[in-house]
Order: sequence, then C-alpha cells, then structure tokens
Amino acid sequence: MLYAVIMAGGSGTRLWPLSRQGYPKQALRLIGERTMFQHAVDRLAPLFTPDRIYVVASAQITEVLRPQAPELPAENFIVEPEGRDSAPAAGLAAIHLLHKDSDAVMAMLTADHYIADTEQFRAALAAGAEVASDGTIVTLGIQPTYPATGFGYIELGPAQEIVNGFRVYSCARFTEKPDAATAARFLEDGRHTWNSGMFIWRADRLLAEYAAQLPALHAALTEIAASMGTDDADRDLREAWARVPKISIDYGIMEHASRVSVIPVDFGWADIGSWAALLDVLPTDEHGNSVDGEFIGLHSRRCLVRSTNRLVAAIGVEDLIIVETPDVLLVCSKARAEEVRDVVKRLKAEGKEHYL
Repeated sequence: MLYAVIMAGGSGTRLWPLSRQGYPKQALRLIGERTMFQHAVDRLAPLFTPDRIYVVASAQITEVLRPQAPELPAENFIVEPEGRDSAPAAGLAAIHLLHKDSDAVMAMLTADHYIADTEQFRAALAAGAEVASDGTIVTLGIQPTYPATGFGYIELGPAQEIVNGFRVYSCARFTEKPDAATAARFLEDGRHTWNSGMFIWRADRLLAEYAAQLPALHAALTEIAASMGTDDADRDLREAWARVPKISIDYGIMEHASRVSVIPVDFGWADIGSWAALLDVLPTDEHGNSVDGEFIGLHSRRCLVRSTNRLVAAIGVEDLIIVETPDVLLVCSKARAEEVRDVVKRLKAEGKEHYL
C-alpha cells in the first residue's frame, strides 16, 4: 500500500525573521490562508486517506503542527529526538511503516513546496508508486525553467516505459548544485531535470540501500525497530539516535543507488526556500509588489512586504524584501535573499538567540 511521508523538520532560516526556531516556515501562512504544512496535507487527498499520511518532525515542531492537521492520527507524527537531515528521517519513517505494513511503499515529500496543479501531482505519485512496486527507486524530476544554481539536477538516461501517461526514464546521474555555466548547459541540453527531493520507494528497498551504503545508520534503525511497541522504545530511540550520522538522502543514498527511475513532471512546482522564491509564486499588484500588512509604496516596484505591527512606507525602491515583526525589521535585496541565513548564523555566533 502507498503511504505519504511529509518531512517537516526544516528550520527555514532563509525565511527569518518570520520563520523562527519554535515556529518554522512550514507552520506559517505564507501562501493564502493555509500554512505550508496544511497545503502539503491538503493536496494529498483523495489519493491518501488521513491514516496513510505520516509526518516526521522534532517534538517541538510536532506540537505546533499537530493542531494544524487534526484529521491525522496522533500516532502518525513520527518524532525525531534531534534533526539529523533527510536520510535518518526517511529511515525512521520507513521502519514505522514496515512495523505496520511489510509491503509499504512510501512517497517521501516535504512541507515547504508550492505545487499549482495538485491533480497532476497526485497522478504523478500514483504512477511513481506503480513503478516502485517492484523495488525500483523513483524520483520526480522538475522540468527546469531557468539555469538555477540552487537546485540539484538529474540527468535522464534512456526512456523505459509510459505509466498512466507519464514517461519514465532511467536515471543517468545526480549532480549537486552546479555553477552557472554548468546549469546553463543542463538547461540547454534538454536531458536534465531539477531534483525535486520527492522520492517513491518500497520501505524495505530503502532500508536495503542503507545496509549497503550507510551501515551505521542501518544498524541504528535496526535497533530502534527491534524495540518498537515496547516500554523501552523511547529510551532505545534516543540512545540509538545519538549515534546516527547527519547526512542527506541525496548524498547518502541517491548518488550511488542502483535501479533508479525518473519521472519528469511539470505541475507548477517551487521550493519555497527563501523570500525571493516566495515572491515568485505570490500574486502581486500592478507594480509587481506582494503585500501582507499595511503598506504605502510610492514609485516602488517588485517588492515583497510583510508587516505584522505597523505601516511600512517605501519610496522609489525596487526588488526589496521588507519583513517587519514585533522585534525585527529585515530589509534585503531580492537578489541577495539567500544571505538571510547568514544573518541567522551571525545572531547565533553573537549569542542573540532571543531573535531566533
């Protein structure tokens, strides 16, 4: 049976100061009236019933997210003792699913993506699940629209089959975030997609890859699985998790995995990782400004403005990010929105945790 696993443990530092440690971006209403997490849950129906939707996050974030999706069973929130990146999180989900269903197929998704065509998204997941049922690892590749250097890329190999209208390709290789010249070449050759970070695989196949490529992680997961359902489960989870390596699924598994297929998709996808990425998908006024809060803009264009407390007035500015909260005012060039995370690093280094 197919299950959805929403990875919801990210910190969202590039969306500071709205995204904070105790209330990260996936818990925020950034697009419309629903939070990013609620959007992630909403678009799964009707392909997934609530009992087949799982969420992986820390205890702190789980307490914030659980009330936002009361339809999900409480036990479907899988709590990480500590964030260890995507490979351990996916493995923890896999052993939970196998504890319930030895034939579980899991779609690994995230809580911070924007997807415009949700019907096409669900159709792609269903096609991916059919391909993955025999043990193939499936990834969804996004049709690139510009030479992005902030995404990983997947090179398409030979076409394999057509499943439910989706053409399936073998995966030639994964390439992590390239330089500008390489990204331009990838866009031009038509043989590359962006790596969406969305995967479909049998849970037992994922664990077999861990055994082959990440034996320390596999050993820890085996210990955790052995005590699930016992009185010692929480203690054993904490003890084993302390030995778990911090590594992403891309570096730890996908770059060297065998039997990987790619389904190129085009359903209006965006990774909402920064204020600039958010501005690209939000509706704007006749001057290209996206405003949430009280704003007066004179001769100001293509700005994102978020204000929670006070009037923001701007005169003669362009391509700015302006975010006002009760304790912080951020003013940033859209072109340098990625550097917001450097402000967060600086605050940590200076011991100003109260701003985080």
